Formats: sequence, structure tokens, C-alpha cells
Amino acid sequence: MSKLSRISSVEELHRVIEGSADQPLLLFKHSTRCPISSGAHHEMENYLQDQPNEEITYGLIYVIEDRSVSNEAAELLGVKHESPQVLLVKNGQAVWHTSHSNITSVNLRGNLV
Repeated sequence: MSKLSRISSVEELHRVIEGSADQPLLLFKHSTRCPISSGAHHEMENYLQDQPNEEITYGLIYVIEDRSVSNEAAELLGVKHESPQVLLVKNGQAVWHTSHSNITSVNLRGNLV
């Protein structure tokens, strides 16, 4: 079963982004203080419990607690920071992203094939 693995250092972030050359990476940027983000986190968990794409690595960035990691992800991937936000990374490049109420298990299932 797939699960979200917390990325809490810039070094870890660089490592998983480099790894996206071999296996796609989905980053979920989550604010522990935001009710919208809480709903998006619930949708992520629903997706992961119901036949997720096992070919993808799933990473979790806490945007408040690990702000430097969140900022580095925005800079490295060239995608303006939002929270909550998901970014699909392949070969070190963001190929799809969405945020806020667009983070649903149905939307994830449709875009992570």
C-alpha cells in the first residue's frame, strides 16, 4: 500500500526530486492550520487507501513546520506556492499540479494514471 512519506529537509527534497527520473513523485504540500488543507489531506488519504497508482512515490511537506522545504520545492519546480497543493514530478519537472478544493480523490485518480 502506498503512503505519504514526510519530507522534512531540503536534502531529502532534492533526493526525491532526483528520484523522479526513475519513478514519478507526487508532492502534497499541507498546512496543519488550514481547514481546506485538512480536507485535501483527507482526500489524499482516501485516494491512497483506494487503489492508488503504486508506480508513484508520495511525499508530504508540512508548509508551516518545514517552510524552507516548501519554499525550495516552489523554487526548484517553478510552481508558485499554494497550500494545500499537489505537484506531480517526473524527471525533476512538475508536469501537473492543482490546489485547494481541486485536490480530490477523484481528481487524483484521473490524473495519476
